[in-house]
Amino acid sequence: MSLHVLPRPAAMLRADELTVVHHDDTVSRFTDVSYSLSRAGLRVLTADGDEKAFPGHDVLTTHVRLAHSPLAA
Repeated sequence: MSLHVLPRPAAMLRADELTVVHHDDTVSRFTDVSYSLSRAGLRVLTADGDEKAFPGHDVLTTHVRLAHSPLAA
């Protein structure tokens, strides 16, 4: 899919681990990414600068894990 199809979001969310389950039951896993999820689809930007786009009809669900920072004393 062309990256031009999904609109560029104003702000992206952060994830230490992002798991994408697709409608055909395949799974994509990413670490240390920024992402945006909308009706149009999912856009993922990796720490290496790679950009991936998945159309909305391809994404069944997403799971995000954030590393917790230490609690203040």
